[in-house]
Amino acid sequence: MENETQEVPKEKAQPSTKQRSPHQPSMAFVGASWIAFFTGAIAYNIGLYNAEMQLNEKGYYFTILLFGLFAAVSVQKNVRDRMEGIKVSDLYYGISWGATLIAIVLLVIGLWNASLTLSEKGFYGMAFTLSLFSAIAVQKNVRDGQINIED
Repeated sequence: MENETQEVPKEKAQPSTKQRSPHQPSMAFVGASWIAFFTGAIAYNIGLYNAEMQLNEKGYYFTILLFGLFAAVSVQKNVRDRMEGIKVSDLYYGISWGATLIAIVLLVIGLWNASLTLSEKGFYGMAFTLSLFSAIAVQKNVRDGQINIED
């Protein structure tokens, strides 16, 4: 018998009709962003719940967290809009940056004057920072996901 070699035709991979956008975040990054956000926000609030401080002081720190989260997301949206050529007024852009900086300064002033141990002050500072940073990442992921849905 002769060695017969037959070539088996290889099937060409069909390109997917739904291609991944270069701006589409990976599921790992989306998940990590949400986990970081909830970790920071929940840890901050558990710390407030367990803190031995007056209710008005707890309310102050809680309000600063909410104010900072809103301001940080607003800055991210404004910066992204400007990068994409979407008109954003200079006034709103400035207010967003100002609000973010004011939230950070208010937290620093509050912690500076609080009768907490240094480790507690550091805990609130780090949980606040993690929450703000991850809120920006979550907003970016949501926006990138919406761009892909619209395409």
